[in-house]
Amino acid sequence: MKSPNRRFKDAIYEQFSRIGKAVSSPKRLELLDLLCQGEKTVETLSQETGLTVANTSQHLQTLRAARLVEAEKEGLYVKYRLADQMVCEFFRSMRVLAENRLAEVEMIKRRFLEVREDMEPVNRNNLLKRVIDAAVTVLDVRPVEEYRAGHIPGALSVPLGQLKKLLSKLPRDQEIVAYCRGPYCVLAVEAVEMLRKQGFKAIRLEDGIQDWRAMGLTLEVGD
Repeated sequence: MKSPNRRFKDAIYEQFSRIGKAVSSPKRLELLDLLCQGEKTVETLSQETGLTVANTSQHLQTLRAARLVEAEKEGLYVKYRLADQMVCEFFRSMRVLAENRLAEVEMIKRRFLEVREDMEPVNRNNLLKRVIDAAVTVLDVRPVEEYRAGHIPGALSVPLGQLKKLLSKLPRDQEIVAYCRGPYCVLAVEAVEMLRKQGFKAIRLEDGIQDWRAMGLTLEVGD
């Protein structure tokens, strides 16, 4: 028979493993990454991940069972949010660990970016100084709801889908820096490509809002 000490240890690690099992799916990791940006409906998450609504709901139920996300019904829709900011910190820590331990992460990113001319990210410290000095125009190209949930101070909300219509309102005598959800979000990459084709001097910031927060930098909330 197991000793009380052994039963205690087994029970504790069994509970810890619930988190590991919940995040063992690539799609569930992507869902957590998206929810780090703010609460979203199942339908929105389905569109973002390329999953059916039914499959999205199943993945969200798994995350909910592990107490990583919460849900609330608003009219005909169910909105999901992270259960706690610690969940986002956990996801970012796991991402950083993978970046440091798995060479494949850098290889995949390099292959994606090497076919895009001069798409190197901007150094966060240099960008911060430029923002403070008002030397650049910073664009947040995420959906408006994500911008309202938290954004870099002074950044303008220009969702990627609206960028083309708003080009005439952007300054041509100042460098433009676009950012989105983090190093593996392609919204800023697409925005920079579009801006450069229109003759703007544009670069991207690789860090997202969670990286900004992790550095202890201030975020603004609202419009």
